[in-house]
Amino acid sequence: MIIKISWRNIWRNKMRSLIIMMSVTVGIFAGVMVLSLYKGMINSRIATVIYSEIGHLQIHDTSFKKDFEPIYTLKDGNKILHQLKNFPEVKYVATRSLAMGMLSTTTGSSGVQINGIDSEQENRISQLEQKIKEGAPFSKNKYNQIYVGRKLADKLKLKLGSKLVLTSTDISNEIVSSAFKVAAIYESDNARLDEMNVYIKQTALNDMIGVGNQFHQIIIILKNDSSLNSVQAKLSQQFENHLIENWKTISPETELMVDTVDITSYIIIGIILFALAFGIINTMLMAILERTKEIGMMMALGMNKLRLFLLVLTETFLLTIAGVPIGILISWLVANYYHEHGIKWSESEKEMMQSFGFNTTIYTDFPEEKIGMVVFIVVLTALFSCIYPSIKALQLKPVEALSK
Repeated sequence: MIIKISWRNIWRNKMRSLIIMMSVTVGIFAGVMVLSLYKGMINSRIATVIYSEIGHLQIHDTSFKKDFEPIYTLKDGNKILHQLKNFPEVKYVATRSLAMGMLSTTTGSSGVQINGIDSEQENRISQLEQKIKEGAPFSKNKYNQIYVGRKLADKLKLKLGSKLVLTSTDISNEIVSSAFKVAAIYESDNARLDEMNVYIKQTALNDMIGVGNQFHQIIIILKNDSSLNSVQAKLSQQFENHLIENWKTISPETELMVDTVDITSYIIIGIILFALAFGIINTMLMAILERTKEIGMMMALGMNKLRLFLLVLTETFLLTIAGVPIGILISWLVANYYHEHGIKWSESEKEMMQSFGFNTTIYTDFPEEKIGMVVFIVVLTALFSCIYPSIKALQLKPVEALSK
């Protein structure tokens, strides 16, 4: 009976009911789109970390990352590479020789990490050649070529063909230097790393620091993200005398960013729902005041306070439920559109996003796993919002209500 009366009451004032349904729809849409945007940003950042910067896993000598001394190479690196072929979860592997050094030109100098790479391996891991904005990939016939990041090139006024000197220490802790020419200027989604990293041929760096055919790092890309922990456990067991790290350990700021963005998205949703609550309170309170005589009549005919409370609660619940699927449908359509086409930042926003390591185009990702939570919170907010109007209705006295 209460449901039937509530449903009829809803459509007695269509405009008021539509306002509440639209409020719920907008609340659902706004909340889901915030989650879609943030999920897309986080997925993009994690993908950049894994597939452009770090890989899923890295293997080093246990002492290398303490001081980044060139002497701490992977002495049995080639053996490890051969054994990694027996891991069905592993998709790609690449090796890097690493050295901390100084890049010097006639216009200034800057501390950099020198990455000695095998071009073919590196392109499978980080798609480095796809990031080249000026110049060309390494030539097989040229030895002293170098890639520099756009931000570093702008800082030191480097151009294609510019000469520079890299200085580092070799395995004997002696200072060594070598001259290079800029073959290409690259630009990734992380401007901070572009300023700190330069790339040369692995053979060139190995000759410079005296490590022969050895290297310092093995980067692993997995076929499936979900196998990260199991593969790390296997590697740690098989190569127990080596340092095996996953991307979360190597880039803790990314993990922190994921948690921070999650908290921020929930705060924004809370603000949206707070505004929604005020809209529902205002509309339902108007509905109660407009129906003062009607409520007085129902109370005079014997409707008790519990049933009156349930009546107002049911009306709000039905209006909320009516707006929920519309909000979800609209947000799903919009999120899927921007999942395909992306949201492009302006030039000023692009620079800011790159400074934090985010892609300059964000592709939203509909948060299916959080829809139930959003719907529950919206419905709960709506029901709590009708408590005050319900109390106002319960405070009415039949005689006074009928006289108004």
